[in-house]
Amino acid sequence: MKAIEQPVPGITVGHGLLARRNGVPQPVEKIVHDGDTINIAADGNFGVRLLGVDAPEVSFELPRSPDFPDFPKGFVDIDDPAWTTFLTDPFAEGFPELALRAALLGHLLARLGPEAAPNHAHHAAPATRALKDMIARDITEQGHTETSFKLRLAFAHEILDRYGRLLCYVNREQREKPRPAPYNERLLAAGHVVPYFIWPNVDPFVRQEGRVADAVPSPGSGRVIGGAGALGRAREAVGRARKDGLGLWDHANPLAVLPFELRFLAQRRAPDRYVLDLSDNAKELLHPQSYFRVPNPEDRLFVNSEHAPLFHEKGWSVPPL
Repeated sequence: MKAIEQPVPGITVGHGLLARRNGVPQPVEKIVHDGDTINIAADGNFGVRLLGVDAPEVSFELPRSPDFPDFPKGFVDIDDPAWTTFLTDPFAEGFPELALRAALLGHLLARLGPEAAPNHAHHAAPATRALKDMIARDITEQGHTETSFKLRLAFAHEILDRYGRLLCYVNREQREKPRPAPYNERLLAAGHVVPYFIWPNVDPFVRQEGRVADAVPSPGSGRVIGGAGALGRAREAVGRARKDGLGLWDHANPLAVLPFELRFLAQRRAPDRYVLDLSDNAKELLHPQSYFRVPNPEDRLFVNSEHAPLFHEKGWSVPPL
């Protein structure tokens, strides 16, 4: 059972217990602070989505179509033959319509085909194994067991995603310094995941203070944002991983279809996040369907469509959807 879940699209609910102290439920007199505040314990587990990264999908839902009745329902492993059929030509007659601009369509068609699904599955397995190994190694290094091991969660602007998962930078709990890099950054440096920076959820890459509107960067400041602090270091790490051919940047067999591309193709939903190019000083946001015009994924800072008006008010040029 999940402590926070989405039983139906658009509805997020949580499940709680009376607060615990050393595992013992506390009396009502103890957990009620005042007339609008109580202390509770989670009833169930939390799903956590690592911020700033996007791993190849291990499984995902295929589109439903009467022309493909044999497609399995629910989450289907990417190495299933149905995925090979779908990613060979996701624009074939019979699939639900997905209207894309000609330039984006051409960009995708060049990387789709019968090898797209096996390629994605090939890179998904090492990424999954890498995160498991990182956590297991931290447990061993700290002398913990799976029972005693603790995690440190660093939140950004948004706490939950649309599926009720916590949005975090995740590391092992460690008070003394220096601490190792969060799993998010370790995975980027090893080439196991694609960078996926979404404004304003970029903390600790870029710290945001006060209101969201106050955090909107000045027009033409892409290079300044992208070169500063941990965000700059993360981008450099991705560049080194790609140069060295690590993980999904393997020079002989790089990841063909990005994870978010696989998802929007399967969901039949055109991309809707604008893109700020961190590699130049342009004063415009790129249209969501023009993300590929920024060649390197670490140079893309995605901006949700609901935040685009804030950028326009700040002076950025924002094309209509």
